[in-house]
Amino acid sequence: MPLTDLLFDLFDDFRNPAILWQALAIVVCIVVGWGVARLVHRSLDRRPRRAGLLGVGLGSFNRVLGPLLIFGLLALTKTVMQQYQNVHLLRVALPLAMSLAVIRTFFYLLRRAFARRQVGEALKTFEKVFAAVAWIIVALHLTGVLPDVIHALERTMLPIGKNKVSMADLLQGAISIVVLMMLALWAGAALEERLMGFERMHTSLRVAMARVGRAALILVAVLFSLSLAGLDLTVLSVFGGALGVGLGLGMQRIASNYVSGFIILFERSLSIGDPITLDKYSGKVARINTRYTVLRGSDGTQTLLPNEMLITGVVQNQSVTNRNTRAVTKLIVSYDSDLDVIMPLLQQQPVGVARVLETPAPNVLLNAFLPDGYELEVGFVVADPENGLGGPISEVNRKIYALVQSGAVKLGHPSMDTRLLDAHITSVMGRTPEAGAGRGAANRTDIEK
Repeated sequence: MPLTDLLFDLFDDFRNPAILWQALAIVVCIVVGWGVARLVHRSLDRRPRRAGLLGVGLGSFNRVLGPLLIFGLLALTKTVMQQYQNVHLLRVALPLAMSLAVIRTFFYLLRRAFARRQVGEALKTFEKVFAAVAWIIVALHLTGVLPDVIHALERTMLPIGKNKVSMADLLQGAISIVVLMMLALWAGAALEERLMGFERMHTSLRVAMARVGRAALILVAVLFSLSLAGLDLTVLSVFGGALGVGLGLGMQRIASNYVSGFIILFERSLSIGDPITLDKYSGKVARINTRYTVLRGSDGTQTLLPNEMLITGVVQNQSVTNRNTRAVTKLIVSYDSDLDVIMPLLQQQPVGVARVLETPAPNVLLNAFLPDGYELEVGFVVADPENGLGGPISEVNRKIYALVQSGAVKLGHPSMDTRLLDAHITSVMGRTPEAGAGRGAANRTDIEK
């Protein structure tokens, strides 16, 4: 029996109190289906997240489980209740639940086939919007209302400039754009997954090819969807000219960052994981985007560096030739110290500290003669600077502190030569009247004698 005929039977059943049992059964099936799916989702969240295809499959199947359970429970309820009464309401709800389950399953299979890694929020949003639109269209078709809706949309005209466009054409263009953009994003995710699997290819080249491939797919999808919507692509020449003027006037720094990003990726001057230092920023390269590069410091903070700075500035990359980095700690010892004894003693302190290399061996340098004492520099080489230099320097300073506490090393302290100060005080006291009167009385006494 067609579903449109079921609607008329359904209206007749509203006068029968037995229809309340069908409505109650539908509500119970929906609550139980979503509740079981929610419990499964929480149990999966408590477990460690699995990587790879299996992890993505379990995460996306959770969105399919709810509609599938609801459809199964409705089918079972319909089979049981039709033996005792008419089930016209269940016969209307069952194809709607089946269409939702089919749409969710379709997206689940697409995600398993294309986006094997964790998909982005944009793709998730596209999936939700497209699934909702597809389910509404299927629901209207099953209820027999779709032809009337399409006829009403074709009769509704919207003035756009000098022309009039029907609502049906606008919706068709919007749906085509959403579908093609979703396909482009899925294809871009699949391309990135394949490229990231090529271990023999350089990391920067793989990232660059993935970015260019995704941008090309999105551009083709937009142009193709605009042509399907009936728009003349020659109008894009005006937009291109305006974009060129905007780049020349106000967007040149943004364009420079994008171009610099592609230069970095293609010439492979930087790779993900390289420890670098630029001006006052230092850390490990966490991600290279087309506009900026994410630099993760040793303390966990992330710095977004515009790619233009990496092209025009001086960048120290410890992983290009030699990753070993020299770390130093300075101290001032007293002038009473014997350097022939203290310098070999300080040279032995970095030995045995974690991450400090024995070759080249640590050394101690006499940097300067300061008013407080000798300035000594204890230098040593760290093998993994990307993990930070603070840990080894702190450990060496603690060992030097133990020497200071034991008295083997005497630190310098501020000192002042008081001879000039005593001479100055004597001259000032000699110029006071009381001092002059005292000297005159002493002279008279000597004359009288």
